[in-house]
Amino acid sequence: MTQAISPRTRAQIFLFTLTRTVINSGYRMVYPLLPLFAAGMGMQLADLSIAFSIRSALGVFNPFLASLANAKDRKNGLMLGAVLFFIGCGITAVGQNFLGFVVGLSVFGMGNGIFIPSMQAYLGDKVPFERRGTVLSITELSWSLGFIIGVPVLGFLLEKGSWVTPFSTLAIAGALLAAVLWLLIPVERTPASTGTSGLADLVKALCYFPALAAALTGIFSTGANEMINLTFSVWIKDNFGLDFAALAIASVIIGTSELGSELLSVAVLDKIGKHRAMRLALILNGLVALVLPLTRVSFGLALAGLALFYVSFEFALISLMTMVSEILPHARAAVLSLLMAALSLGRMLGPLFSPALYQSSFWLVCLAAAALNAGAVLLVPSIRVNPQSVPAES
Repeated sequence: MTQAISPRTRAQIFLFTLTRTVINSGYRMVYPLLPLFAAGMGMQLADLSIAFSIRSALGVFNPFLASLANAKDRKNGLMLGAVLFFIGCGITAVGQNFLGFVVGLSVFGMGNGIFIPSMQAYLGDKVPFERRGTVLSITELSWSLGFIIGVPVLGFLLEKGSWVTPFSTLAIAGALLAAVLWLLIPVERTPASTGTSGLADLVKALCYFPALAAALTGIFSTGANEMINLTFSVWIKDNFGLDFAALAIASVIIGTSELGSELLSVAVLDKIGKHRAMRLALILNGLVALVLPLTRVSFGLALAGLALFYVSFEFALISLMTMVSEILPHARAAVLSLLMAALSLGRMLGPLFSPALYQSSFWLVCLAAAALNAGAVLLVPSIRVNPQSVPAES
């Protein structure tokens, strides 16, 4: 019989989803609003790409911080991630220059990279694996809601104020949510805290091939997504000559499509099996990347192609996160934080290579994305969950 999810856990799922919606709003706004941030600071796209690369590079330290924070109590990891988020936004808001943008984005990114595995590990301790895909899919609704609601709101604030106004707003909202988390999340000893340290769990994860295969899959799939992510607003503007309003519409359409993907994950992920879902999604993502340049004949067709690209990526990512949460159940936070570091490394591929590839041709960006997805598909069979703690999947 499937174990029921308690009302208290349901309330915590709502709080986590709300918190991540705010965090993801800030994380995702930098992509569609990138031309406006660049103009506000008087910088070029290539200059701002440095900030993304630094943020992603610092993400490799997240497994150490998250593992240490979660060694005794999940609440420590949750609070560290939430506090770093609003501090990072505050640094950018106060600095009001390129250096403040780089430092703030980096601190903000580290907070995001610590909060997510801490939250997923917390829910992994509370929710049985056969229902975990549904629960994690619910929290992942924050990814699309951040794009649908958060990005347009923050873009509006940017237009009415200055380029730092969105960061000031996020800092205040983040501080309030951190206070709520502190009050409502109890201090509970983690299962891994009886006899092992956080760093020992991390070493165990690094020496376990299924965990490494999952990390490589995350690097390749996220790298493919970031290749397109960093260039799509520029590509749309170059091809169709559109203004901020049109880019905001594009953001809402893509975010709505991602919301559909996350709702689909809620409905079917636990039913069809995580491995099968991830393979199909990665294959579709690579195929869509190959045909994206052909959609330049129509703005509507381009948006449809981009939406399908993001839908398939999101579905694959949720499947991967759910599987990773059960690769090493007694080192759950360490494995999940390792995945987050891998996703950060994958995001480095976009800023490092996509601007140069885009200057030659958008085709090269899309071919690189398809090749990375092919590598991810080959790794999926090596990602094995713990057979002693997981019900058989179809």
